[in-house]
Amino acid sequence: MSIRVIIVDDQAMVRAGFAALLNAQSDIDVVGDAADGAQGLEVSGRTHPDVVLMDVRMPVMDGLEAARRLLDPAVPGAHRPKVLMLTTFDVDDYVYDALRAGASGFLLKDAPPDDLIAAVRVVAAGEALLAPSVTRRLIEDFARTRPARRRDPKLRLNGLTPRETEVLELIARGLSNQEIAARLVLAEQTVKTHIGRILAKLGLRDRAQAVVLAYESGLVTPGQ
Repeated sequence: MSIRVIIVDDQAMVRAGFAALLNAQSDIDVVGDAADGAQGLEVSGRTHPDVVLMDVRMPVMDGLEAARRLLDPAVPGAHRPKVLMLTTFDVDDYVYDALRAGASGFLLKDAPPDDLIAAVRVVAAGEALLAPSVTRRLIEDFARTRPARRRDPKLRLNGLTPRETEVLELIARGLSNQEIAARLVLAEQTVKTHIGRILAKLGLRDRAQAVVLAYESGLVTPGQ
């Protein structure tokens, strides 16, 4: 089954270029595009994509607000695609907020074509943080410059076992499942099981939100 994608960007040339690149792949099908976030919501509601490539800065409705609405857990029964934010800058305040809202990661617009194709596949498969070290750096930058918006984070983390807390810390440091398994001398499948339990216990959508929570709770601190 093909991965269904829509592209939301205010630049027609960007939309056309990305669509041509992705449609050339046998396992990816671009099912729609939009020039702003409001149109993106309409197209997503009509086409039910697996992945939305969402520009950060757009007129009418920006990518952050559109991502929030697409991923709003308060809307029962709504289709919630994976959202991959597109940005011109490698550190962007909007992207940080989008990760907090549930976006699965971000990608620079000038990334090589192979990176875009791989990103769509990785996000569609349910993974996040396609570039863990870059995303971690972004979160660290904003953790340094803005106060954490904490809501009894210690209480939330108290529901984790010591091993799950250890795994969460390593996720936040940018380690892959394979690297975590090697560090803790565990089977990779066991690490995946721990991550699934962490996400379920903390009510998180994916690894991206887990990293944000780890920083905001103080489990991991910038530069540590």
